[in-house]
Amino acid sequence: MSSKSISLEGIAGIDEAGRGPMIGPMVVCGVLFNPGDLAKLRDLGTKDSKMLSAKRREMLIEPIKKLATKIALRVIPASEIDQLRGRGVTLNEIEVRAFASIAEELQPSELYLDAADVVAERFGKEIGERSGLSRASCKIVSEHKADSKYEVVSAASIIAKVERDGIITQFSSEYGNVGSGYPNDPETVAFVRKLVKNGEELPDIVRKSWDSVKRIIEEEESFQTTLDGI
Repeated sequence: MSSKSISLEGIAGIDEAGRGPMIGPMVVCGVLFNPGDLAKLRDLGTKDSKMLSAKRREMLIEPIKKLATKIALRVIPASEIDQLRGRGVTLNEIEVRAFASIAEELQPSELYLDAADVVAERFGKEIGERSGLSRASCKIVSEHKADSKYEVVSAASIIAKVERDGIITQFSSEYGNVGSGYPNDPETVAFVRKLVKNGEELPDIVRKSWDSVKRIIEEEESFQTTLDGI
């Protein structure tokens, strides 16, 4: 990306939903706004998606979309995450690629990121370099919990969360109740455990490279071995 060909405009925020689940995709969203619309975004009551009920997130979606000048989404399926991790690509790297791709697409003059790296500044530097925005003198702010500090990141967080929740709802219609997809959800664990116990192949919506999934498989295999030895 050449800085000579870029005309940076607006303020953008990027965040993800679904980094840690054992079922479903990771959704990364970037939202671009005109600076003059930030007060309107604030007036909507935009907050970190985790602080809002599902109903409230749904209510905010359309107003946020109407205010935004551009929205960019990257939906990374569980199967793709497994394939990349199988080739030695870390989850952080997967996230960096998605963030950088969105940053390059939006081309904001200011960019706010919810950092995935333990070193927030390093994450921002990486996104800036890969997207070409650093060379174009884009102001990049990369912080942990940015979704609770900056409305533009909160907006991205809300859209990403609603998008992922919609996908999970579709999965439950197709495969049966998969719960929220997170390892601490008993319904999600029960869904995976039932498949393993019945000897069924895990569908592509399950992140087979996840330790929580491997643990369920090991537990069921150990239990079966015990039964066979009785």
